[in-house]
Amino acid sequence: MRSSAELTGRVVRPPDSTYSEASAGWNLLFDHKPAVIVFAQNTQDVVNALAWARQNDVAPRIRSGRHCLEGWSSVDDGIVIDVSDIKSATVDVVSNTATVGAGLNQLEAVALLGEAGVAAPTGTEGSVGLVGATLGGGFGLLTRVFGMASDNLLAAEIVVASDDGGATAIVASETENSDLLWALRGAGNGNFGIVTSLTYKVYPLTQTVYITATWPGLNDLPAVFEAWQRSAPHTDNRMTSQLEISPEAVVLLGVLADGSEGEAKKILAPILSVGDPEVSMTNKNWADNYAAFQIPIDEEPANWKFSSQFISEPLPADGIDVIGSFLACAPTPKCNYMTNAFGGAVAQTPAGGSAFAHRDALFYAEPGAGWGTRGDGVRPDADPLTEPCLVWVAEFAEAMAPFVTDAYVNVPNADTPHWETSYWGAGVEQLRTIKSKYDPANVFHYEQSIPPAT
Repeated sequence: MRSSAELTGRVVRPPDSTYSEASAGWNLLFDHKPAVIVFAQNTQDVVNALAWARQNDVAPRIRSGRHCLEGWSSVDDGIVIDVSDIKSATVDVVSNTATVGAGLNQLEAVALLGEAGVAAPTGTEGSVGLVGATLGGGFGLLTRVFGMASDNLLAAEIVVASDDGGATAIVASETENSDLLWALRGAGNGNFGIVTSLTYKVYPLTQTVYITATWPGLNDLPAVFEAWQRSAPHTDNRMTSQLEISPEAVVLLGVLADGSEGEAKKILAPILSVGDPEVSMTNKNWADNYAAFQIPIDEEPANWKFSSQFISEPLPADGIDVIGSFLACAPTPKCNYMTNAFGGAVAQTPAGGSAFAHRDALFYAEPGAGWGTRGDGVRPDADPLTEPCLVWVAEFAEAMAPFVTDAYVNVPNADTPHWETSYWGAGVEQLRTIKSKYDPANVFHYEQSIPPAT
């Protein structure tokens, strides 16, 4: 290989003893063998890695938290540019802004911001990379009060492919490259460049109420789901809630920002009045509550398959029945159907706009299947549960198709024929124009990347 650029940072190649660990993603259903993995320690390492990839005609992929659900953050015989070692956080409590390194996962970001008495909305799973969640949208249990993570993205440092065949770092903000900031708010994952730092609007938040309610089995599912979808997207904006429906139980999860336990019960009364759920509440600061509901990665299934859906009209009874019937015959106990209430601040477009195209949705949902044990050495293609789980998710998604619209780029529907409009609606052509401006050579491309405008 010829190259004037040199790889810097922590460089891992196949002969190295750490290669297997370094190359593995969170979803072990997918297994790629990149030629080299660069764990960048700073922005210059990213610049060097991208320049090296271009000069040697090696396909680059970008990785942060390793949660790309279809395995697209890695590639056989290519270079993985991993930003997970770039960890930092600087909070300005006067301007209510925070600048963080792109290596933070969501749990780390919540904890560091919490030390300063502030919060920014994130997704619910702590091991997911903050940058990846943000660039696709980013919603969770503070969504209805503060909006999505991408709505609060004020600026980003991003390494792009330069005209001379190398790479350079630029800033996207409301005053510099504002069109790129618009694109990064919902369509930034792997499409335009490699984000190395992010600046967010943050909010003073020192107290939250985390509430869970559990209905064993599925008998109460129709009534609970109906009550939830009629109230959760329309209630007090301080409350964001989810349903986690498994073969064994229906579970309501909710967070009330800056309120009392009595208020939380009152807000959720239309749902809690169904049946006789077991209810628990914890009144703590957000960082502690967030940390408490995390599940260690070692305890999660090895393999996962998801399908994403947005729902703009309440599901009719037969739509809810589809959910119940599929959960009742799920191939593993780790199969589920998850929802996240929208409305509230989600409906408000941030200053400067956003590529996120699903603000009118009542809620987000996804059927998902988990199977296999981490560390047991069983390959997914040898696991007898792999095929039943993949079929179950595909058939579940197809059965729900009459009741749902569109899809979420952070939970990609790999087999959707018109995925561009499913993810970004009418914004696709604007995104292609921006792609042509910042990546005309289509350096950043993968299975569902945005192509440049012709």
